[in-house]
Amino acid sequence: MNSSASKLSPLQLELLKIYSFDPTEEELYEVKNLLAQFFARRFTDKVAQAAQEKNITDEDLDNWLEEDEQ
Repeated sequence: MNSSASKLSPLQLELLKIYSFDPTEEELYEVKNLLAQFFARRFTDKVAQAAQEKNITDEDLDNWLEEDEQ
């Protein structure tokens, strides 16, 4: 393994700090929930930005979803 592959990201380092406090299962669940919400919001924002840049409407998205269901 090369040295660049073994380096931890700033996010990984922060998560390791959380574990050092020996959180309860409930606290870990809350952290997972917060992270999921953060990344879901970030994803949604990026999709909305891309849709706006490409002139994709909500109707287009709905139509694509309906095509996948058929």
